[in-house]
Amino acid sequence: MKEKAMEIKYDHHLDEQTRPKVEVELAKGKKEVFNLDQLKSGGYIRQRQKDLFTVRLRCPGGRVPFEKLKKIAEVGSKYSKSDYIHISVRQSIEIPYVHYKEFSPLAEELAKVGQKIASCGPRVRVPTACSGCEYNPNGLVDVQKLCQQIDQKYFGIQCNHKFKISLSGCPIDCFRTNEMDLGFQGAIEPRWDEEKCIGCRICGYACREGAITNDTETGKPNMDGSRCLYCADCIRACPTNSWEEGRKGLVVRVGGRHGRHPVHGAVIAVLLPEEKMGQVIEKVIEWYNEKGKGMGRVRIGDILMEHWSSFLSFMQPTLGEYAARDPEKPQQITIHSFQTGWMSGHSVIEE
Repeated sequence: MKEKAMEIKYDHHLDEQTRPKVEVELAKGKKEVFNLDQLKSGGYIRQRQKDLFTVRLRCPGGRVPFEKLKKIAEVGSKYSKSDYIHISVRQSIEIPYVHYKEFSPLAEELAKVGQKIASCGPRVRVPTACSGCEYNPNGLVDVQKLCQQIDQKYFGIQCNHKFKISLSGCPIDCFRTNEMDLGFQGAIEPRWDEEKCIGCRICGYACREGAITNDTETGKPNMDGSRCLYCADCIRACPTNSWEEGRKGLVVRVGGRHGRHPVHGAVIAVLLPEEKMGQVIEKVIEWYNEKGKGMGRVRIGDILMEHWSSFLSFMQPTLGEYAARDPEKPQQITIHSFQTGWMSGHSVIEE
């Protein structure tokens, strides 16, 4: 028996040809006329269902206090036409199926516990981060603290396109700093104190990158700095504290993105002190907005691939001694090799 094909219904209210603008009360007693793109920029994302929107909440680093979480559940169950909330891949809580006429009371109730609406569109988005060193055994840097600082100072700044910032506490890079417009990853440089070393070889076993090998006779370590990821595994494993914490800071990546046509971001700085993070953010955004003038909605990675030398020269005074040596520009990642035409030379389909 032939199975019945799934029917996909297309709601042409998505086109909004008959009603390009709506009157919306975003704040109590204040009605304004918006088109749907403007509403999306404010964190109200239209759905395929007529008059219904998903409301995206501002949750930097995915950290939501219990008080806010309870209120979100209460408000969601009251104003959503569904029975759930959605947690996005970038840690935002989203309340779907909200009628646009109920934006104002929904926002007003959330504001009672300080919960803000997020944003979309061409601007700095809500930053994402892992748990960092607060309670994660692998964490090297308090990226939650840095994430809150970024959100408070840079969230919503206008850019040519969306601008995503992410932070990972260690080289495992759970929050994919290489796939973000700008990413910061925790790092610690290990230092060896020979006097404390007993030649136990534990550090060599702990190092998963082959950066540490042990002398066959003495057991003393030999370090290949070119292979070190600054993960601090050797420091944690050493029973005599022979391996100690040296410089601590951030690996900085720029120009990455995921999606249909992903780009692998480029490392531009290593062991950057945390206190210089803000300067880097400001300079990167300054260069992006200046270089992107007249180019329309284009991500920073696309501009960097064309103007890499210009960017490095611009950033050098800010990065200083922490600048990576001869960094390669962001690289496109082929994930649609079956396509033809726009990815010539990579097709697996015979012509």
